[in-house]
Amino acid sequence: MRNIQKYIEHTNLQPTITSNNIELLLKEAKENKIFGICVPPFWVKKAKRDIGESDIQLITVIGFPLGYQMSQSKEAEAIQAIKDGADELDMVLNISAVKSEMMWPKIEIAKMGKLAHESGKILKVIIETAYLTDSEIENACKICADAGADFVKTSTGFAPSGAKVEHIKLMRSVLPDHVGIKASGGIKNHAQAVELIAAGADRIGTSSGPEICKSI
Repeated sequence: MRNIQKYIEHTNLQPTITSNNIELLLKEAKENKIFGICVPPFWVKKAKRDIGESDIQLITVIGFPLGYQMSQSKEAEAIQAIKDGADELDMVLNISAVKSEMMWPKIEIAKMGKLAHESGKILKVIIETAYLTDSEIENACKICADAGADFVKTSTGFAPSGAKVEHIKLMRSVLPDHVGIKASGGIKNHAQAVELIAAGADRIGTSSGPEICKSI
């Protein structure tokens, strides 16, 4: 598949990440013409400075990795991330509240979407498909779409399993066309990435960006 680079968010969210890893992530993204890099909130300011005038997009995570923080905490994280230079925010859904059949997740996403959009940023919501049934995946997608999320993302990469073709197809069947899908979690090679894109993914979150691009 040509131009797969435009789908790739080259990612390192490991707890052992160092400044050297951030520099390597960016170097590999530039060399392979990758769409963007995804880094922990602590490293957003450095990554933005290092990106400079490059058109590489800077992504970070909010409420990571479990999503059950108070909304006020997520909002504070998002405000700081935007201030530090993030272009896109990947927020973890409050799965606990969803499974409790509360309205709060929809309210939270709407608030976070407004915050992001007022600053010209993009909000993705991580629903963590590994912890959801098919019907819960459908419901989570509807909540995200109705609340104004720009993308729905499969996984944090810290759950028992990550992106699956069948889940991408299910998500695409539920989500309106204007809401994108980010497949993330366990994507290690070009064949996997192509299969997920064919199933409906608009972005690929992976720590194997260069390997995927070099397999073309």
